[in-house]
Amino acid sequence: MSKLTTLEPTLNSFTVRRLIPLTKIPGMISLGAGAPNPGLFPFEGINITLKTGESLQVDSTVLEESLTYGPSDGIPQLNSWLKELQRLQHAPPRDFAVAIGTGSQDLVTKGLQMLISDGDNVLFESPGYVGVIGFLRSQPCNLIDVDLDLHGVIPSRLREQLDNWPADKRKPKMLYTVPVGGNPTGVSQTLERKKEIYEIARQHDLLILEDDPYYYLQYGEKIPSYLSFDVDGRVLRFDSMSKILSSGLRVGWATGPAELINVMNLVTQTSNLQPSSIAQAITYTLVQSWGHQGFYEHTLKVARFYKERCQLFCKYARKHLEGLAEWVEPNAGMFVWFYLNGIKDSSDLIMNKAVEKKVLLVPGIDFFCHPEESGPSKFVRASFSNVTEEDMDQGLERLASLLREQINLQESSA
Repeated sequence: MSKLTTLEPTLNSFTVRRLIPLTKIPGMISLGAGAPNPGLFPFEGINITLKTGESLQVDSTVLEESLTYGPSDGIPQLNSWLKELQRLQHAPPRDFAVAIGTGSQDLVTKGLQMLISDGDNVLFESPGYVGVIGFLRSQPCNLIDVDLDLHGVIPSRLREQLDNWPADKRKPKMLYTVPVGGNPTGVSQTLERKKEIYEIARQHDLLILEDDPYYYLQYGEKIPSYLSFDVDGRVLRFDSMSKILSSGLRVGWATGPAELINVMNLVTQTSNLQPSSIAQAITYTLVQSWGHQGFYEHTLKVARFYKERCQLFCKYARKHLEGLAEWVEPNAGMFVWFYLNGIKDSSDLIMNKAVEKKVLLVPGIDFFCHPEESGPSKFVRASFSNVTEEDMDQGLERLASLLREQINLQESSA
């Protein structure tokens, strides 16, 4: 077992929070918890209508429990359902626990918060997810770039970094990675590469933070997760319903050693007490009606949709951007990472000139941990998730026109 799983909690569970499960014991008289009287709540029932026309009603017991304060790790029914999902999908080789959060990013930031000590060095794939970059910049830690290629984190570079780590500096204790359909790059790590990175983590006692919101958006056979072969208890995995059911539900879950999950629950107790029980009740009502197989079949439909969108988008990219940009067609997720040929800096181009041409993308500089060191970026991120075929065609045509204009301008001023 990784020494990280012996992390001692620096927080104590609120006494009131510890009392919540005890109130469920038959015959128990609770004079302790300051929960409001549920008889004053105006909600009698919740009915959910699906696009298929089917109508679902939230179970009365689940609804009653969800209308008042609940456990910090999520309502028991959904927590158990998700734990079984992880067993079926990933078959972790050791015991694990699950915590539900207000979206996976809520849990990612709590996981980082509990692990980071003042002056820590955090290994972070670069370019990487801007939402976590922004959070880490507010923390008392140093971001250490980890190089990527067409298959994500490069094991040889990671090994070299750690093998040659200066003796007078604190070694990193964690690696943050989005291993499938990376945001912004769209790249996915192969199984062979994951296993190699895991072995490096074992040798250097790293915790792997596996942020995997696009796992179910893989276009073909699913690549096994780090969790699926984590024999040491050094993987803390994060999943999300945002790309599968609804981003507005804000339901995500973390999976990992109970020692770490328990500390994350303590962080929740001192921040937002618990994830929304109403959102959980709605989610549970739906997934319970489907069953685990029905849920999985739904994710396959979602993946097929994004695969078709990706193929369409790349078709129009070839039509308009051949010679003007370079990219790799992703096999998961919803992003394409363009390298702009002949362009010195994509920031002004995208934030100003592209807006004038009425096409929106994200400049690549936003996704680098140390933009002041990396200098101007020639990259831009595009998303095809919510764009019609007509808009793909027109949007990429506008981008191509802009690139030609900019290249001609640069050449004329040279």
